[in-house]
Amino acid sequence: MKKKKDIILENITLTAAGAKGIAIGKTEEGKTVLVSGAIPGDVVNARVRKSKSKYFEAETEEIIVKSPWRVDAKCIHFGTCGGCKWQSMSYDKQLEFKQNEVYNNIKRIGGIEDFITVPILGAEEQYYYRNKMEFSFSNARWLTKYEISSEENYGSRDALGFHIPGMWSKILDLKECHLQEDPSNALRMAVRKFATDNGLDFFDVREQKGFLRTLMMRQNSKGEWMVLFQLYREEKENRENLFQYLLENFPQIKTLVYCINSKQNDSIYDQNVQIYFGEGFLMEEMDGLKFKIGPKSFFQTNYKQALELYRKTLEFADLKGDEVVYDLYTGTGTIAQYVARNAKQVIGIESVQEAIDAAIEHAELNGLTNTQFYCGDMKDIFNDEFLANHPKADVLITDPPRDGMHQKVVEQILKLSPEKIVYVSCNSATQARDLALMKEHYTLVKILPVDMFPQTHHVENIALLIKK
Repeated sequence: MKKKKDIILENITLTAAGAKGIAIGKTEEGKTVLVSGAIPGDVVNARVRKSKSKYFEAETEEIIVKSPWRVDAKCIHFGTCGGCKWQSMSYDKQLEFKQNEVYNNIKRIGGIEDFITVPILGAEEQYYYRNKMEFSFSNARWLTKYEISSEENYGSRDALGFHIPGMWSKILDLKECHLQEDPSNALRMAVRKFATDNGLDFFDVREQKGFLRTLMMRQNSKGEWMVLFQLYREEKENRENLFQYLLENFPQIKTLVYCINSKQNDSIYDQNVQIYFGEGFLMEEMDGLKFKIGPKSFFQTNYKQALELYRKTLEFADLKGDEVVYDLYTGTGTIAQYVARNAKQVIGIESVQEAIDAAIEHAELNGLTNTQFYCGDMKDIFNDEFLANHPKADVLITDPPRDGMHQKVVEQILKLSPEKIVYVSCNSATQARDLALMKEHYTLVKILPVDMFPQTHHVENIALLIKK
């Protein structure tokens, strides 16, 4: 009997898109097959990785018939990198599958039938849309199967790029990436070349040693750039030589910052970031609102689509100017401030103190006097006492993380009983679960999927609920 890993399912016609960018088909016996490395419309031979009672998990072994929706992938790293999994699918079809996913989740998980689906809002730019990218240094470059089987000496194993999916210690050495506009690629390659030419140590994640650890690049809509290095140890001369080289060759750099991080992980939020050049932040503007973006700031990575998302959120809220608005999971208060100009009062709640500090600073920067921000875990701070001490909300906006809202938060929303709820979500499955908890009290009027991340399976969704 064949081992499971040797089972090949032949001539599987893939008919639908599933979670995390996989494609779905069925065997002749009717068992579902979840296939990675292919798109709907392909007919494939697939190697089984896991066999469950109701489905197989498999990876593409061979494409027998190409999907009519296939296009040539733009990136030379497609299929290895693990990002942009839908690069080989036409953009129109990407949008269709994303809209269908949101619609089906609301109906199947939410148990809601009668609502309007506004056609998905696609992105004008399908590439070069990200304003922030993070790369890792490693002395253990990922080797392809060909390189491993070859007896050739491929020289240095140093790499600057992305983690290989499921391989936390292996880094793909990027030659190109089409997610961030120029000079992103040129800058990253210049850093790599300077480091190699000058013998700077790339980080060893297993041994926890080395000099260069991570590189983050961020730009604003005016074409100004921030560069952030995480260094495992201080090497003052090497650091300054590298930084000066970049400043001399890339006049777009508005500010250059760094930190010495010798922790086990490369999370930056508890690190002391030091300014080498510039002010240590960038300024961004959205429809007249100004935002100060530092190295630790959360800000939507697709600026243009984020602006469309905020505009649509305001449109769904349909504010007349005399409403009290609650903004749950407010982050740095971007949505709160965007709607504040059309509301009587906006109350924002968020669990991260640094985000709340930024929200307060931005409100002052924008001359907004009708916003209040509170910090605390949502399920703890958004309680009966909070509701008793604050004015009743006419409109509630919520934009939770991927896990959705805690059941206690949903219960408090029902107690608060606003006339209108605008629910912004980056995960329509958990959004649908939360909508199911509210459907006895609220009518789902309409949804609008928004594509923030072309070439990927990710999709945002805005839902409008009206109290029954």
